[in-house]
Amino acid sequence: MKNQLRIIGGEWKRRQLAFASIEGLRPTPDRVRETLFNWLMWDVQNAKVLDLCSGSGALAFEALSRGAAHVVMIEPNRTQAQFLQQNLELLRVNKSKAQLKVSTAQHALATLKDQFDLVFLDPPYSLDLWEELAGLADPLIAAQGLIYVEADRDLNLLKLPQTWQKVKESKAGTVRAGLYQKIVV
Repeated sequence: MKNQLRIIGGEWKRRQLAFASIEGLRPTPDRVRETLFNWLMWDVQNAKVLDLCSGSGALAFEALSRGAAHVVMIEPNRTQAQFLQQNLELLRVNKSKAQLKVSTAQHALATLKDQFDLVFLDPPYSLDLWEELAGLADPLIAAQGLIYVEADRDLNLLKLPQTWQKVKESKAGTVRAGLYQKIVV
């Protein structure tokens, strides 16, 4: 069985993409994505993007649709990774613009050397990976880079790096979303 998500802006606006039915896999809701990409309006174009827990790929495909230069997607579930690969092919995304790592975020982060302008940290809520992944990803985030964090709890309860300064925050239902900027002193 498969589900559908809709890209809400950019080159592929209104395109439907399939994703697997996997427990705990929930695309960022349209309303939350719309808010996020309004926040990022001037920052996505030509950005190097890291999607730590791709899942449905909603955030990565939205970033590509809006002109990101390169996106690294990390997804440990092989079935869902196949959907992501099929969607990359369906949208004819050039291999130089997107890289899919079929791995846990922890393993993938250990292999990355690039600096990223924008990072999506939206792990499965039940795994409680925010602190661990934030710590591992932090060295890969460029100075002044932006980090989107999505959680099912108050963002102030998450132990995020001291260098991450909250810029914006929103709440939609049970979803808490925050945009942070890496401040290097």
